[in-house]
Amino acid sequence: MGCGTSKVLPEPPNDIHLDLVKKVEPYIGQKTDKYEHFIKDIGAIKAADKTGSLSPLQNPNPLQNIHTDHSDPRRKKVAKYRAKFDPRVTAKYDIKALIGRGSFSKVVRVEHKSTKQPFAIKLIETKYKEGREVCESELNVLRRVRHTNIIQLIEVFETQDRVYMVMELATGGELFDRIIAKGSFTERDATRVLQMVLDGVKYLHTLGITHRDLKPENLLYYHPGADSKIMITDFGLASARKKGDDYMMKTTCGTPEYIAPEVLVRKAYTNSVDMWALGVVSYILLSGTMPFEDDNRTRLYRQILKGKYSYSGEPWPNVSNLAKDFIDRLLTVDPNERMAAVQALKHPWIVSMAASSSMKNLHRSISQNLLKRASSRCQSIKSAQSTRSSRSTKSNKSRRVRERELRELNLRYQQQYDG
Repeated sequence: MGCGTSKVLPEPPNDIHLDLVKKVEPYIGQKTDKYEHFIKDIGAIKAADKTGSLSPLQNPNPLQNIHTDHSDPRRKKVAKYRAKFDPRVTAKYDIKALIGRGSFSKVVRVEHKSTKQPFAIKLIETKYKEGREVCESELNVLRRVRHTNIIQLIEVFETQDRVYMVMELATGGELFDRIIAKGSFTERDATRVLQMVLDGVKYLHTLGITHRDLKPENLLYYHPGADSKIMITDFGLASARKKGDDYMMKTTCGTPEYIAPEVLVRKAYTNSVDMWALGVVSYILLSGTMPFEDDNRTRLYRQILKGKYSYSGEPWPNVSNLAKDFIDRLLTVDPNERMAAVQALKHPWIVSMAASSSMKNLHRSISQNLLKRASSRCQSIKSAQSTRSSRSTKSNKSRRVRERELRELNLRYQQQYDG
């Protein structure tokens, strides 16, 4: 979920003049550094390749670890945040753990005192204009939705400077964490996931709501069980149609790899941007790779604008043509030619594969690709951090040199003046 944690993306193309916004706030659910999580599980994946199961992966749900890992620094902050909570909230809920934070908000895991049911509370600082505006938009959306595949707003407590949003707590982990832990993943599994997501998106679009930040990180499992449903979360960038509105949006926002071409060129756009994002999600779901990816934002955006992607490498030779047709009909540059959610739910791949019993296991290739990408991203992050650190060191050294020279110059002038 996100209230006011947007930031301007670097390296906008010179010929497009973008001012993109990327959401980085933790969503309702657990928040982990997913790349570190993937790297830690490499041993488990290798073991799975040999044994067919992931025995080393005892607990893919980091929320459960909060209870047992008393060294977690987040636990030490719970008392601090509990003391700041409105008495109306603490009278009804026990504050258990901090599970995420953003520029204007914090997310904590709580337990209802009477029912002992777990929830998440998002505490938003509304004294800041940006946080207040995004929060109002998010609340306007969440107060309208009631769907099994969409995170539910339970109740709201408001004070002069804060808003407390009590939400359902999704404890089953992120979509890709589950795929890696599962040991088996077929096109049938993919279509079951997409059916749930598409059903939620169809419901949103019927209400005139566009999510605008659909991505795997915002698709969470409700509980750790094998029969868990998928839930759409994080409505910080969602847009709701007003009465008499033509439902055309103009705000340039989203997460770079998932942004539709029409948003990049700053054209007025519709809810079809969500369908483009689901095309990207479907591509990743079946391969563990991104259809559009480049560390250089300019090159990335140009790939998207051209709709340039391929089905080369593993496991694409083992993926059905129907699945590729489904993706192609979503990753269509012209939004008018793109499938709507209703059409996507009726696509032959979704309908036929959901009922299929025997399909090829794509798990090994998907997991290896996910881990390879995670490792590469980790290296890129470390490299960027090292570069920034080096620049900072050089900057500090240069400043010290200038300060020394200035002191020496002052000293010489002082000596001349005294003489």
